[in-house]
Amino acid sequence: MDRCVVLVDAGYLLGAAASLLAKEPSRSRITVDHAALIQALRDRAEAETERPLLRIYWFDGAPDRVPQPEHRRLRVMPRVTVRLGALTRSDGRWAQKGVDAAMHAELTELARNRACSDVVLVTGDGDLLPGLMSAKEHGVAVHLWAVQAADGDYNQSEDLVAEADERRVLDRAWITQAVRAKELTGVCAPQPAPRPEIAAILSAPLPESALAAAAEHATEQPAAAEGADAPADHSAAERHPQGKPGVPTPKDLAALRGPGAPAAKDHTNATLRWSSDKGWVDRPGNPAEPSEAAALPTLAQLTTAEQRWADREEDITTVGGDPFEVGQVFARRWMARLPEPVDMRGLSGMYPRIPHRIDGELLRYAARFGLLTHKDDQIDEHDRYAIRAGFWREVDVRAGTPASAPASAPASAPASAAD
Repeated sequence: MDRCVVLVDAGYLLGAAASLLAKEPSRSRITVDHAALIQALRDRAEAETERPLLRIYWFDGAPDRVPQPEHRRLRVMPRVTVRLGALTRSDGRWAQKGVDAAMHAELTELARNRACSDVVLVTGDGDLLPGLMSAKEHGVAVHLWAVQAADGDYNQSEDLVAEADERRVLDRAWITQAVRAKELTGVCAPQPAPRPEIAAILSAPLPESALAAAAEHATEQPAAAEGADAPADHSAAERHPQGKPGVPTPKDLAALRGPGAPAAKDHTNATLRWSSDKGWVDRPGNPAEPSEAAALPTLAQLTTAEQRWADREEDITTVGGDPFEVGQVFARRWMARLPEPVDMRGLSGMYPRIPHRIDGELLRYAARFGLLTHKDDQIDEHDRYAIRAGFWREVDVRAGTPASAPASAPASAPASAAD
């Protein structure tokens, strides 16, 4: 068939682009306009092969092969197919597993079935040499594309270069059509773009009841034996002097319920509300959550079978999977389906804590998009804040009140239990 196919090793293409533009091979150092990149690949492939494009195959790695937001955006683009290998961590570095084998299998199958006349390979791995040779034996012309090397040396296998029918270099001018280096804010790797909504959640004050309990507990601690060295007890109240508390840490809250703590009083307001993918558990009698909030129905209870299908269709085809966007989509659906008008200003008054049952369902929904997974061996808390910030932004739109200063709660009033 007189058509061309493009096979892209994303690890090679974006890693080499990061080396060229940011002087480091880490993909976190660059931003990519995937729509522009795919269009540029298509235009160049059709121009150089003089054949119409059949398809672009995008090969990449992902933790547990769960599509990340960028993969979700790519796989719904016309003429793009995403193939995922595993992304594993070894010796402190991330490594792709199974990507080369998938590319080899796809290349061989396309050539054997005569699905195309020309194949464009964007890779540098010599493991693809047998597949390249097999494609040539089946009468397919193989075009090998390289990314301009940062140090002037080869960043491709010399055997691949020698065996390819045609070779082109994607230079800096071509790469920068769709890829940009991130601006450094210091000597460390750049931080995610700041969002005021997330900053507001992080700066929400600790409830006065929790501060009072922490201070009371600190005064009731038994004194250390005379003359013995004892570590200082940095309570939550001491860590946040002058009435400017921050979000409590698990250590802060453990002090309220640890050994030697006074009998349970009004400490439930200080409970951290992290929900897991194993579901939520009702905690009756919790004064931190108003009864009207506890009675709010979940999205699952409000969703019909037909709506469930439509939601899944939207998730697959249009929702990119950005944490902030996921929170907005969930909140929009939930609020639109509430059977009776809900006082959104009253709901905003609960900021920054989302009603527990709704919050658990929100985080389980986010898990569909590969969010909340382990990154660098730690749960990505930034994603959690971004998801919840997106939820509150959508509530703000409905209520017409900024969540950071809800109309139903004065700016000086303490927020409810930190979430």
